[in-house]
Amino acid sequence: MTARVLMYCTAVCPYCVRAERLLEARGVAAIEKMRIDLDPSLRDEMISRTGRRTVPQIYIGERHVGGFDDLAELDREGGLVPLLRG
Repeated sequence: MTARVLMYCTAVCPYCVRAERLLEARGVAAIEKMRIDLDPSLRDEMISRTGRRTVPQIYIGERHVGGFDDLAELDREGGLVPLLRG
């Protein structure tokens, strides 16, 4: 079983798509997407939680991983799969 994955995203974000593809390649079956372009209050929530204004912002379990670059770096370092396993 994989950990819960939450991603703040928008519909037209290439980095969101890349993050989703990487997560799926590592076995994530479901990503809880928080579309900040559809609900402005979610943008405020994202900024409050992460201190960042760009998407994607990704959580695995309770850990804020960051954006796509952070996620890709975590994967390169071998830390993504263990984190996904919980």
